[in-house]
Amino acid sequence: MAEAAKKAFVTGHPVAHSRSPKIHGYWLAKYGIDGSYRAIDVAPEAFAEFVKTLEANGYRGGNVTIPHKEAAFALAARRDDAAEQIGAVNTLWFEGGKLWGGNTDAHGFAANLDEHAPGWADNGPAVVLGAGGASRAVIQALKQRGVDDIRIVNRTLARAEELRHRFGGGVSAHGTVATGELLADAGLLVNTSALGMHGHEGLSADPARLPDHAIVTDIVYVPLETPLLAAAKARGLKTVDGLGMLLHQAVPGFERWFGIRPDVTAELRQMIVADLGAQAMTRE
Repeated sequence: MAEAAKKAFVTGHPVAHSRSPKIHGYWLAKYGIDGSYRAIDVAPEAFAEFVKTLEANGYRGGNVTIPHKEAAFALAARRDDAAEQIGAVNTLWFEGGKLWGGNTDAHGFAANLDEHAPGWADNGPAVVLGAGGASRAVIQALKQRGVDDIRIVNRTLARAEELRHRFGGGVSAHGTVATGELLADAGLLVNTSALGMHGHEGLSADPARLPDHAIVTDIVYVPLETPLLAAAKARGLKTVDGLGMLLHQAVPGFERWFGIRPDVTAELRQMIVADLGAQAMTRE
C-alpha cells in the first residue's frame, strides 16, 4: 500500500497573510515530495481541540503563529531548549509518540545574519530595540553566539527588565531616552519593534549615532527596506533585512515533517519578494 502524503500546516488567527505556504510549497515541489502544507485559521478558543486532533487528522506537525505561540508552548508534551528559553512555540512535530514544541526564530535570525553579514557575532555590543516576543528569540540567538553585551531598549522599561532577569548575565535594560548613548560603541543594532512596519512608519533609532563598523538589521520585512534600514544604508552601514529570518526559520520544521533539510535559495527569496511586491500593489 502506498504511503500517505505527508501533511503539515501553519495556523494563526488571522493566517491568510502568511507566506509559509509559499515557502514550503516551493520546497515540496523542488524536492519532489508527496506532501502538502496549508494555512488553517483557528480561533483561540478552538486551538486546544485543533492540536488534540492533529495526529488523527494525519498531520506530522506544523507552524504556529500569532496568537497561538504561548498556548502551543503550554500544550506541547515536550519542548526544545529554544522554546523553553523564549517561552513560546512556533513549530510542532511528533516524536516518540509525543507532541513536541520548538522555536526556530532564534535559528532564523542567526542564519540570516550568517548569510548576509558573516562574523556579525564578533562585531561588538548589540542594541535590541523592543521587548516583545520577537526580542526574546533575538536575545537567545545573541547569547548562543557569545555576544556578551546585549542592551535591550524599550519604551516601557519594566518589560525590558523582565527580559534582563529572564536571560541573565550580559543583558541590560534601558528606556528609550538612553538609545543615543547606547549606540555610540554598538556593533549590531536590531529592531524587533513594530516601528517601520506598514502602518507604524517611523525611525526606531538614529543610525547616525553608530560607529562605522556597525551592522543594522530589522526583523520587519514588510516593507523590505524599513525607514531604519534606509537611514543606515544612507549612512554607509551594512544592513540586513528581515526576510531572511522568515525563510531560515522555516528550515528546521520542513526537515522534521518531510525528511529533507531544504536550502534557502536566491530563487526562493526572489519568489517571496515578488509576492510582497504584489501584496503592496493591492494595498495602494
